[in-house]
Amino acid sequence: QVQLVESGGGLVQAGGSLRLSCAASGRTFSSYTMGWFRQAPGKEREFVAAISRSGGRTYYADSVSGRFTISRDNAKNTVNLQMNSLKPEDTAVYYCAADSRRIGISLREYEYDNWGQGTQVTVSS
Repeated sequence: QVQLVESGGGLVQAGGSLRLSCAASGRTFSSYTMGWFRQAPGKEREFVAAISRSGGRTYYADSVSGRFTISRDNAKNTVNLQMNSLKPEDTAVYYCAADSRRIGISLREYEYDNWGQGTQVTVSS
């Protein structure tokens, strides 16, 4: 098990940027595939981005590709989500997640077995 704590959420105007961070406990962070998901009011939680154990591979939802960048620092046990050119439709609670069971990139919610508590991102128009 790994404990995940997100930070960096807040209120930003459309077109602005935010950087989310997720700090993980434990000494085996590099053995987890990491991902970011989000859930807007009244909607199901959806995939945003994922990064492989080494950080060498990344994958993005079409809705954020070209605007968001996921990265990780295995020495610091952190994964980040740089969000640029934010839109009102990016408003959601953003969750950090860790998959301890698979080697490749995990894209589906059920593949992740560890979740953070979430951080609110609000983009005003």
